[in-house]
Amino acid sequence: MRPTSRGVGLGAAAAALLGVGLVFGYPHLVVLGTAAVAALIFAAGYVWWRPRLTVDRGVEPDRVMRGESSTVTLRVGNASRLRGATLVAHDRCGTVSIPVPLLRLKAGGETTAQYQVPTARRGVVAIGPLRVVRRDPLGLLFLARGYGGTAQVWVYPRVHRLDAVPTGIQRSLDGRDDKVPHGTITFDTLREYVVGDELRRVHWRTSAKVGELMVREQLDTSLPRLVVLLDDRRASYPDPELFEAACEAAASLVMAAFREELPIVLRLLSGAHAAGRSTRDYLDILAESELSAAVQPMQLLRGLGDTLIYLTGDPDLSHVSTLKTAYPTLVAGVFGETRPALERVVVLAARDGEEFAAAWDGVQAW
Repeated sequence: MRPTSRGVGLGAAAAALLGVGLVFGYPHLVVLGTAAVAALIFAAGYVWWRPRLTVDRGVEPDRVMRGESSTVTLRVGNASRLRGATLVAHDRCGTVSIPVPLLRLKAGGETTAQYQVPTARRGVVAIGPLRVVRRDPLGLLFLARGYGGTAQVWVYPRVHRLDAVPTGIQRSLDGRDDKVPHGTITFDTLREYVVGDELRRVHWRTSAKVGELMVREQLDTSLPRLVVLLDDRRASYPDPELFEAACEAAASLVMAAFREELPIVLRLLSGAHAAGRSTRDYLDILAESELSAAVQPMQLLRGLGDTLIYLTGDPDLSHVSTLKTAYPTLVAGVFGETRPALERVVVLAARDGEEFAAAWDGVQAW
């Protein structure tokens, strides 16, 4: 509960009137001071009453690409059986406060409000709770309370179509890198059985040990295994928009890999990573990513695949060159005006995600 400027003034006047009246014996001043105190007490009791509201919030959809539409639907009901309510309410939507009209909400009544989530920027938009402000009729005090839960909307980076993909590389036993026209299937890992899996892939010995069906996950080693490394260091991007471009390039690579059914791993220098069977895991991380000062050791990137795509705004690629021996194919996407060159590294210079897509499809080595 907080006083308004009018409440502060009335409180100060009440103290002055009572003080002067009691000290110097002016009963009229004491009466005025007492009336001011009574008004403040009435205002406190009025504001303290908590309206019985029910809030049901729905967001559809809760995951969108940058610039797409997402709608919040609020259903606010008055659960009181006796008293109506006329309140001032605002719903938090990211950094914006959205007014929600609750005028003459009858006892047992319900009202519905809708508004659009701002999706012009990549990120996670926090929504709610509904903030209801109750004021007394004299405008002396106000009290804000939160109603209902919260929700989130993931705004993904824009995706640009990539048509070209790297050629698969399989390391032969004599140390050469052979490009193979046909896949070589090998065991990768075990996972839980899901409906639709072939029973011939069930690993019965492990299933007997753990008490549930476990299925062999196999990997075609002739397919390119892509590793996307996104540089999220604050020092690498003099302009934050360049980081947005790098996120768009990462999202484009992820979607292209899933379209071509290629295995892909996404890692950020700060440590976040994704490697799964759903694009949602990858795009969620890209929506949540922010520039930071944390750096992951480069040694942790060895053995994850055969094609490394490094996305950065820093033209200094010396720390990436140490991975040349670990990855037969090394690609660096550098965002900005600088166009660096590095031996045995395919360098793609771009200013935004669209330029990166054009440069990627223009590589003749794929």
